[in-house]
Amino acid sequence: MSDRKPIPGKFRWFELVAKDVKKAQAFYGEVLGWRVEGFPMGNFTYEMIYAGDTMIGGYMVPETDTSGHWIAYVTVDDVDAAAKAAADAGGKVLDAPADIPTVGRSARIADPQGAELCLFRSANGDPPDVENTPAGEFFWNELHTTDPVKALAFYEKVLGYTHETMESPGGKYHVVSKGGVGRGGITSHLPPGTRPHWLPYVVSNDVDATVARAKRQSGGAVLVGPEDIPGIGRFAVLRDPTGATLAVMKPLPREKMRST
Repeated sequence: MSDRKPIPGKFRWFELVAKDVKKAQAFYGEVLGWRVEGFPMGNFTYEMIYAGDTMIGGYMVPETDTSGHWIAYVTVDDVDAAAKAAADAGGKVLDAPADIPTVGRSARIADPQGAELCLFRSANGDPPDVENTPAGEFFWNELHTTDPVKALAFYEKVLGYTHETMESPGGKYHVVSKGGVGRGGITSHLPPGTRPHWLPYVVSNDVDATVARAKRQSGGAVLVGPEDIPGIGRFAVLRDPTGATLAVMKPLPREKMRST
């Protein structure tokens, strides 16, 4: 573990923030096969999300009543410097930089349109990228926002992202990268009444079967799909019983992507 290095720009961790995490845990256990394991942290126990034997995220109960939502942790070289850059670029620092004992250092920010992220530097470095993410694990993160142009400028300043813009059926789609590796996307597709947010994607070997399981769960809903994205893969967007949204996708093999 000690020889791992930070990978700036990598979405490192995903956390579901919700008052009733037990409902979410039951939902994702049935739909994605995730399991939960408690991890003692001082005076409370943090509940980890496992896909198989791999830790991929966690559940957190907020201090104030709020609808469920996912928040991602992205690796930066310097949490304090990145938080300052976020404030200087028109964002907000919602939780000041602080150490998480034995884990690392983090801060929670919001971009100028209100989408939230956590800046993070792990005490143990980051796991290396893999070519094909296993089923059940996160592999992409997508910002849905009211102003993609301003968002791109913000994340370029704060996270050092570059971007490539392509045309998609829903309009312009911006792929953000760091060190030549695509890390996420930015789109103006935002359903009415929905605040700007980052939407995490999880790999599914069978999107239609995943959707069918979601439909059988009380309190869950299928918001989009399942449907194909030409040259990319098949996907759907789910809402869990706490109100949090998450996408599932079976990506095309890398060599087939965008070949159609």
